[in-house]
Amino acid sequence: MKLAVIIPTLSRKTLVTKVLGLLDDQTRPPDEVIVSAPDDGHTEPYQARNFKLSFSYGTKGLCAQRNRAMDLVRNKVDVLIFFDDDFLPARTYLENLEIAFEQNPNWEVIGGRLAADGSQDGRGYSFDEGLAILRAAENAADPMAGSVSHHPGAYGCNMSLRTANLGDLRFDERLALYGWQEDIDFTSQLGKFGAIVGVRSLLGVHLAEKAGRVNGVKFGYSQVCNPIYLMRKGTMPVRFGLELMCRNMAANLLKSIWPEPYLDRRGRLKGNIIALSHACFGRIEPEYILKL
Repeated sequence: MKLAVIIPTLSRKTLVTKVLGLLDDQTRPPDEVIVSAPDDGHTEPYQARNFKLSFSYGTKGLCAQRNRAMDLVRNKVDVLIFFDDDFLPARTYLENLEIAFEQNPNWEVIGGRLAADGSQDGRGYSFDEGLAILRAAENAADPMAGSVSHHPGAYGCNMSLRTANLGDLRFDERLALYGWQEDIDFTSQLGKFGAIVGVRSLLGVHLAEKAGRVNGVKFGYSQVCNPIYLMRKGTMPVRFGLELMCRNMAANLLKSIWPEPYLDRRGRLKGNIIALSHACFGRIEPEYILKL
């Protein structure tokens, strides 16, 4: 089984180099890694020891960068692994992933378990903080290590899929810049071929690095517009989408009074309001964030 890792990156060249080092230390190294960036100002030279490394440059945007890299290898490998440039995989991640795909031919998409996710508290972690958390989790006993959960779609910071049924499926580039819910849109369409599962033995840490993120207004716009767009498209369950929007808008409204120093809550709320006003007039354009 041949495995290729795709890492889209933006304004995090030092961090992505450290992530490449973690891939070199895998007990089962990838066969190929592609780092996809707008230009070479977002990457550093790296001499890989255990895998073929290439860089792909072109249009900026998470979906565009993933598509560009995916087109280079989709017909050459059996499994595509998408890691964010701030995702730190445990040493056995790819080894356990290969075993999971080999032993479960009915599994189409696999995601891992996060020992910590900096996006949940909004503060994020430094590389050293995340690595310390990861190593501690690797060494800790997990009574539920063999458990599997089923999902409507995968979480984009670490998701893997078989290429056999990929066909001409691509990430929707109307979901511009950061993407926001592009992972659900893409992977849910593969659910007709097999199960979409989370496997606890695939361990990692998502740093939620602040560099490379879009500003608050743009992100707030996507928080409302993107779910509406995907519900209309049919790739996001209506209940899931409505709960997602309401939860985010409520958090932005309440916390805009005393916002966290590391999040632009008022900018997000402004973006939410702009998107809602557009939706009221039937204007559902995720790419509008390019004009904000």
